[in-house]
Amino acid sequence: MRMSTGLHGVTLGLALLAAACTSGPAERAGSQAGWTHVAASLESDGQVAIIDPAAGTVVARIDVGKRPRGMRTSPDGTRLYVALSGSPIAPPGVDPSTLPPPDRSSDGIGVIDLERRTLVQTLPSGQDPEAFDISPDGHTLYISNEETAEMTALDLETGQVKGVVKVGEEPEGVGVRPDDAVVYVTCEETNEVVAVDTRTLQVIAHMPTGGRPRWVVFTPDGSRAFVSAEAGGSIAEIDAQRHEILGAIPITAPPGAPTPLPMGLALDMDRRRLFVATGRGRGVAIVNIDSRSQVGSIEDVGQRPWGIALSADNRFLYTANGTSGDVSVIDTASHEVVRRIAVGSRPWGVVLVP
Repeated sequence: MRMSTGLHGVTLGLALLAAACTSGPAERAGSQAGWTHVAASLESDGQVAIIDPAAGTVVARIDVGKRPRGMRTSPDGTRLYVALSGSPIAPPGVDPSTLPPPDRSSDGIGVIDLERRTLVQTLPSGQDPEAFDISPDGHTLYISNEETAEMTALDLETGQVKGVVKVGEEPEGVGVRPDDAVVYVTCEETNEVVAVDTRTLQVIAHMPTGGRPRWVVFTPDGSRAFVSAEAGGSIAEIDAQRHEILGAIPITAPPGAPTPLPMGLALDMDRRRLFVATGRGRGVAIVNIDSRSQVGSIEDVGQRPWGIALSADNRFLYTANGTSGDVSVIDTASHEVVRRIAVGSRPWGVVLVP
């Protein structure tokens, strides 16, 4: 399946770093700076699970609608947005004629009140929203519409669509540059990243990548971006000011391990590390962004990790493992899986929440 994310959840976490705890890894997991819980979207259950990673338990289940996938927390931490789609789940290679008809009335962006832990509103999104990113001021969502090869800009203050932009085929990952001037959209079918000016909503660049680009993150200064290429088995590095590809970083696995298929990305700027969920590779690859090389890997984190998030103090990774129905908590220092938490059917995305 498809997935995506931008950097703002990580950037916000970096701004909220807390002092180190003295308890053991399982007790410390997710206990920093007030961002103590994790939300996971459950694509087949129509729910978002709120998880206490320190206790290893699901503390709430929120019914949201059909096929919840991409998620983002509002900058003030009061709302959680989730992409909902009425298109049927279509595994790779499936004959479209065998699928049930889509339910376009179920397309939208669900708005969850995190204090009340309930869905309070569903906003327009364009057809088949998969993933999105939120502007730094929290006023605009930029949404990938997979089936129509479009990006929709949604004004959160009015709840109205500001505009729709034609991009490449099968758009997925969305990332807003930290200065809010440009948004990048990864397009799986055309193997490219499309840059859109956020002021004019005009396409300003096309950047070719390896096969099936999935996810995009920016460095906090907006100078570079990194894009996972699932079929290409690599990470594309981009000059995010000139919109030019700088090169590709191969992602490999140890002998005997499954072939890595780069998916979700999480960036730890303190240690200059990029964590890469490897999907059917069942692991997480570790890339040094200065040497532009893979420097390690964490194997057997779960079956098909898709979404990935980094704790507020960079000490723990959380992966949504789609086909094993759980979320893993990984110690970033020891590279050990602290625990795996059963959450439900087909967890897709994972983000930090207060």
